[in-house]
Amino acid sequence: MLWAMRRLALLIPVLLMACNDSDDPCGAEGYASLVGTNVAAVTLPADLNHRILAPGGIATTDFVPDRLNIETDAEGTITRLYCG
Repeated sequence: MLWAMRRLALLIPVLLMACNDSDDPCGAEGYASLVGTNVAAVTLPADLNHRILAPGGIATTDFVPDRLNIETDAEGTITRLYCG
């Protein structure tokens, strides 16, 4: 039992590092403060791979891990940010 706990203790940091590398490939966490802001008032970097998704709008279903998706409500207020 003790050897199993030691092996697990060695494995946990490796698993956590692997998770952290792919959790936020588009940098959505860095833009979290934009939630609640009107998208028209936001300035984004010119080279940012992003798309703005309005309710009822048309969007492709392809998954692009480093693309920032910016969801808005009908008034243009940012409601959600996520990668894909």
